[in-house]
Amino acid sequence: MKTRLNPEIATDLSDARRQLHHAAQLATAAGISYLPAAADDSHTNLEWLDVSGMLASNVIPSTKPFRVAVRAADLMLALLDVDDRTLATTPLNGRTIENASTWMKDRLREIGTDPSRYTLRRHYEIPHHAVADGAPFDLRNAGAFTQLAGWYSLAADALGAVRKSEPTASEVRCWPHHFDIATLIDVASGKTIGVGMEPGDVYYDEPYFYVNLHPRPSVPPTASLGRHGTWHTHEWIGAVLPVSRLTENVDDEVRAFLASAITACRQLLDVRGQ
Repeated sequence: MKTRLNPEIATDLSDARRQLHHAAQLATAAGISYLPAAADDSHTNLEWLDVSGMLASNVIPSTKPFRVAVRAADLMLALLDVDDRTLATTPLNGRTIENASTWMKDRLREIGTDPSRYTLRRHYEIPHHAVADGAPFDLRNAGAFTQLAGWYSLAADALGAVRKSEPTASEVRCWPHHFDIATLIDVASGKTIGVGMEPGDVYYDEPYFYVNLHPRPSVPPTASLGRHGTWHTHEWIGAVLPVSRLTENVDDEVRAFLASAITACRQLLDVRGQ
């Protein structure tokens, strides 16, 4: 059953978002620990598994290939097999990151993977939360995590539709440094359009959908984006749709925004079609 999304409480998800961001590092640690480093950091990215509502690492080759995942709605840490079947789970609620890491190392040992290679060291910074200092994860505001999971699910569906309609779009993936879920459209030589959902950051303290472009336009865009979308021009340029602006038809409104923003960005890049 899909989560009933409530745009009115979108600005109340900040603490849950930061906790989920730190929890997801337990999954991305699998790619950092066991996969060759890729120039574009794709070894660190995560896939949204809609059936289980999990953010899952890339498959790790091993005697028994596996993935590490975190279920967004309740912060359940999981070890999955190559077919995404559950091998082991543990709730993060009440656990510390160190304790969760120890649990995961024990599970990796059980499937014949060297646990000493599993590390939470990373080459990027993420927004601070007390869990990084040893505080346990806290799901007292359980509804906020459910809402976040719902926004990721909606985003994965909408971005999947974009990818189907855009032959040069990349796979939809969540990037654990900024924590956005996105696809990148290669529209022409040296010209790209990024399409994604950011669960919140220093620019908007709520989930928001975005469409940006490279190269950056020399002047701020003015093209219409419908009644919900606007152009963001502080430090970066792109079309944005904070989800608190949405009404009851959230899926349709998101897809309409993405379509209009992609068209506007194509025009800005002077690329009128494939």
